[in-house]
Amino acid sequence: MARSKGQAPNCFTCQVRERTEWCVLTEREQELIESSKMARDYLPGDVVYHQGDPCEGVFCVESGLIGLRKIDADGNSVLVRLANAGDTIGYRSFLAGESHRLSAEALKASTVCYIPQATVRAFLQENPALGLRFLQRTANQLGETEDKFLQSTSLDIHARFAHLLLVLKDRFATGVNNGSVTFELPLSRQDMAAMIGVRPETMSRAIRKFEEAGLARFSGRTVSVPSVESLIDAVAIDY
Repeated sequence: MARSKGQAPNCFTCQVRERTEWCVLTEREQELIESSKMARDYLPGDVVYHQGDPCEGVFCVESGLIGLRKIDADGNSVLVRLANAGDTIGYRSFLAGESHRLSAEALKASTVCYIPQATVRAFLQENPALGLRFLQRTANQLGETEDKFLQSTSLDIHARFAHLLLVLKDRFATGVNNGSVTFELPLSRQDMAAMIGVRPETMSRAIRKFEEAGLARFSGRTVSVPSVESLIDAVAIDY
């Protein structure tokens, strides 16, 4: 649902501003973005934009978690990437002048600010530092894609799963207690399978193996890792 204007997050006081591309804006440009942006709240499952929609601006994640999905040739929805607070989404399609190549869906309750294309184009023309920040983010994501491809060719399924759990632990766990940690998974098992490039039934077998080996315990979306060090070691173990 849409926020009322008085509740909209303020760019000047945004808690994640320094992590965004928009931190390079001048005070005048921040005032312009304040007057032109629109903020919306999304519940889990709500769609921010669909694959194939015209790209008429970009979106900045103020809070929550957004899943970026691709519909494959068979009509399956595949989770490609996660966007956290401080991430800008939709900008690659915007810069390329294309329709959205992915869908964006809220995985947790989220607040997302929409910045229309006229405002973004004015910023890019007046502030080269903003374009450089988008270029840096594109390069970083390309590096992450290369790393993911390398993992898919050099690591077995269980090592990939252990690596994914460690990444999710770093992002979503509040802390480690005597080497153990328990946290809520933000992804379904089907989405986790997509993230490591396996089928859901293969993911289920990997979960059983981890439980049998004592590496992790799963209850719904809650995962308990008795020993983070053992999970790190599992990245190099050939099952």
